[in-house]
Amino acid sequence: MQVARIKLSSTDLAQLDVICKEIKMIAEKTGVSIAGPIPLPTKKLRVSVLKTPCGDGTGHGNATFDKWEMRVHKRIVDVGANERALRQIMRVNIPENVQIEIELRE
Repeated sequence: MQVARIKLSSTDLAQLDVICKEIKMIAEKTGVSIAGPIPLPTKKLRVSVLKTPCGDGTGHGNATFDKWEMRVHKRIVDVGANERALRQIMRVNIPENVQIEIELRE
């Protein structure tokens, strides 16, 4: 039986969970088997930047830094490859900051 593997990634966890719930509801309505959403490890991108443009910092010999972090959350959902279910999943409104990948597997 074919399975559609749906990979979702986003920096906004709330929107990612909403889309996962929509996909799960579609699978339950159409009676297709579903596995997931399976959370994958979160990627943390960290950047440290000096606060002052001159590089001196606070003037006491200590440089002060701003620390920025972006987290990328990922989920995998396996859905039975039913034509009707996949059509409805393709119609789900996906926000701009959520990336989605659908792959058919045996």
